[in-house]
Amino acid sequence: MMKQKHTAKVLSQREIAPDIFDMWIETPLAADAKPGQFLGIYPKDKSTLLPRPISICETDAGQARLRIVYRIAGAGTREFSGYRVGDCISVLGNLGNGFPLEQGTGKKVFLMGGGIGVPPILELAKRLEAEKQIVAGYRDSSLFLKEDLEKYGTVYVATEDGSAGTKGNVMDAIAENGLGAEVVFACGPMPMLRAVKAYACQHGIPAYISLEEHMACGVGACLGCVVKTKEIDHHSHVHNARICTDGPVFEAQEVEL
Repeated sequence: MMKQKHTAKVLSQREIAPDIFDMWIETPLAADAKPGQFLGIYPKDKSTLLPRPISICETDAGQARLRIVYRIAGAGTREFSGYRVGDCISVLGNLGNGFPLEQGTGKKVFLMGGGIGVPPILELAKRLEAEKQIVAGYRDSSLFLKEDLEKYGTVYVATEDGSAGTKGNVMDAIAENGLGAEVVFACGPMPMLRAVKAYACQHGIPAYISLEEHMACGVGACLGCVVKTKEIDHHSHVHNARICTDGPVFEAQEVEL
């Protein structure tokens, strides 16, 4: 399905942690959404011209609805947090590639999410047929989506302040629990993804990481979200890839972090 701009309808919204909002929207984009893809959501405030990239958290194709879980990070997402049931919003999707499920099928895997990188792990956990160890990192004891994740695998938690689970980050939780895996799927802030890449390299296993860098256009035109790569990009003819179109998911060893 080609990228399309749709008018979606808000079905529900609630705050599930401080400044973290959980919204279901009605949209035909649900039929083709893949774990790891994202939407571009347009603020109604015309002074904010560009769409905001929001990861797809969960899909329900049968009911033509999608779930997004996002953090208030600026004017656009603050506007989104005020939307009510029945409001209409402009959505561009589905954007980016997704996690390669076939690389983890039948294997022992880590599904790792840090902070606002936790939401896209949920749909991945639902669809991946594997032995799933879900490692989620949070700032504190506001463990949003933990109960949802527990339906699909064994969940291990790390918190920066030590208020729940392992004190530290997702790598500390892996070490403390003596965990191992054949494949890693991860989404989170850059320091976490660097650690995941190093771990995968050390253990000789593949890691598929979703980069959370800021995006502008979301469709590959502006080159505002490039990442250095081993291979030459066919678009710019240099060692760059565009996170919004070539990613956001990459094999970790193929990109410089």
